[in-house]
Amino acid sequence: MNRFVLDASVALAWFLDRPMPALAARVKQSLLSGGRAIVPALWHLEIANGFAVAERRGLLEAADVGACLDEIERLLLQAIESSSLMISVRQTYNTAHIFHLSAYDAVYLDVAREERLALATLDQGLRAAASRAGVELFR
Repeated sequence: MNRFVLDASVALAWFLDRPMPALAARVKQSLLSGGRAIVPALWHLEIANGFAVAERRGLLEAADVGACLDEIERLLLQAIESSSLMISVRQTYNTAHIFHLSAYDAVYLDVAREERLALATLDQGLRAAASRAGVELFR
């Protein structure tokens, strides 16, 4: 089974980016074809925040947000699971410091390293850090 760590940037791109980036389309197709995504606990907060900001900026209407959340919830039931890893504050800080990442992005990198999974992200800084850390990128 194809398992990978899913960054919120990819999931939000499914709904907010037009045209949808090719990587985001490939990730979504993988999930719809039996792939499994692993996400850290903060992923849920980043998704909610992304939709809240998009609505405030007029990129989505409230009804659109509801439909987006319905789709995210379906994927959570079928293909996205929360990581059970407990990444320490110290480990998150160290990863953020070493790779010049936000603590939020560092958690994705740490989960991918610990789980030995590829990382699906559209964030260029996180992609570069993953490459430097020896973490495979979802292609």
